Amino acid sequence: MDSAATPPSLSPRAREIVAAARVLLEDEGAVSMRRLADRLGIRAPSLYKHLAGKGALEAALISDGFIAAAERFEAAPDLPALGAAYRAFALDHPHLYRLMFRGRLPRERLKPGAEARAAAPVVAAVGGDPDRARALFAFAHGMVILELDDRFPPGADLDAAWARGLSGFEP
Repeated sequence: MDSAATPPSLSPRAREIVAAARVLLEDEGAVSMRRLADRLGIRAPSLYKHLAGKGALEAALISDGFIAAAERFEAAPDLPALGAAYRAFALDHPHLYRLMFRGRLPRERLKPGAEARAAAPVVAAVGGDPDRARALFAFAHGMVILELDDRFPPGADLDAAWARGLSGFEP
């Protein structure tokens, strides 16, 4: 059974399982405990010795995703570069991105500080205003999801749309 308490630190074996789950997610677009166990050459019940359940596994994947995104965002020197980093992260890791942003975020299960680290460069890029940062996130997320779902018309200039949208958030 999954615990809703603050997540414990992961053991080295649990980290290996999470890394294998990330590869499975990237390769197949989803993670099942059975498929993960098959990839690792173990029986599915053995996974529960290292992780409390699928929810714990997904929270670890989301935490790792926030940290990976933060590393890209922190390297962006300005708002246009941040927008490009956000878009590139989502397009490079569409299945992880969808896992990170679908449904309710299990904050209580995330690695402490992971979400805040990813958000900090966004807040900084709009002059420290958290409401502008939320609006920027909503714009970027909407653009990315529409692009991932191939919802823009053929030939749409998405680079121009990103530039136009981001320009409205300059501090």
